[in-house]
Amino acid sequence: MDPPSNLGKEIALKSMNTLRLPSTARFFAEVTDEQALVKALNWADAQGLETLIVGGGSNLVLVADFDGLVIHLAIKGRQWENVSEDGATLVLGAGEHWHDVVLYVAGSGYRGIENLALIPGTCGAAPVQNIGAYGVELKDTLVSVKAWDCEQQKMIILDNAACQFAYRDSLFKRLPRRYLIVQIKLRLSRTLPLSLGYGDLMQYFSDLPDKAALTPLDVAEGVMAVRRRKLPDPEQIPNVGSFFKNPVVSMAEWEQLKAKFPDIAAYPGDSSVKLAAAWLIDQCGWKGYRNNKVGVHNHQALVLINHSNGTGKDILALAGRIRADVADVFGVELEIEPRIISG
Repeated sequence: MDPPSNLGKEIALKSMNTLRLPSTARFFAEVTDEQALVKALNWADAQGLETLIVGGGSNLVLVADFDGLVIHLAIKGRQWENVSEDGATLVLGAGEHWHDVVLYVAGSGYRGIENLALIPGTCGAAPVQNIGAYGVELKDTLVSVKAWDCEQQKMIILDNAACQFAYRDSLFKRLPRRYLIVQIKLRLSRTLPLSLGYGDLMQYFSDLPDKAALTPLDVAEGVMAVRRRKLPDPEQIPNVGSFFKNPVVSMAEWEQLKAKFPDIAAYPGDSSVKLAAAWLIDQCGWKGYRNNKVGVHNHQALVLINHSNGTGKDILALAGRIRADVADVFGVELEIEPRIISG
């Protein structure tokens, strides 16, 4: 079987992950359409090689060199369907840059994803994490996902329910080797109420007398301003955004924690409580910590940074120390959010 036409060998991946971690791919290929993706996968399979799909590299911790084929998914495309007076469906290639799409949608007057502005990465990666911010999650607008099923060896369509979305979780995250997303569809609205209930957004727009006049682009710009105050730009300070998920505990556990730590930050739900991982980490003294290579951002304790050419092992060692301290003080286990690639 012929290899991909643009196959590269011994390709450095440092510039292709937002933590800027050193790693080398034994083989590398960029694909811009579904046929090229299938060809690359079939070639790797024939060679007995593992594959790693990379989009924007904003959700990866590369711990070692990758002894297989790294495929850069660069399938582009934006197409409107089912346009009506109230809304429309937008079909997006997996390689489209997510933040650019948010601004495009909001600027076109459509609502639904404006709260997800400035989240790094590509559209193909968005369903994997079920990205969310400021009271909105991708699952709220996603209609379906088109993906290559590595088990059935064919393209399939998965509707919203089949994606099994949960908080920062999905079918794709639980089965990372089975599905490779090539396209997503979002249903967007012109009349959906804007979501402004999150604390930071409420404060940002608190002086605005007529919030009914806000446009989705106004909200996107507000989200961008809030995020920039709290989160470092990966182009300036290498990071993957939130490194840990907010842990979810039962009501009984919450009552015990609240009795012991009255000021604990949390978001109560109907039957469980989501704890603020940043607060837990901050209380353990990690916010602003730095060693000679990696550290914790001084404005957001959820963000681990690579300030001086650290490695994936350096990042994981720091994460392990933070998790151990939080577990020791609060009895709560923190779960790492990005995907760990060990080689």
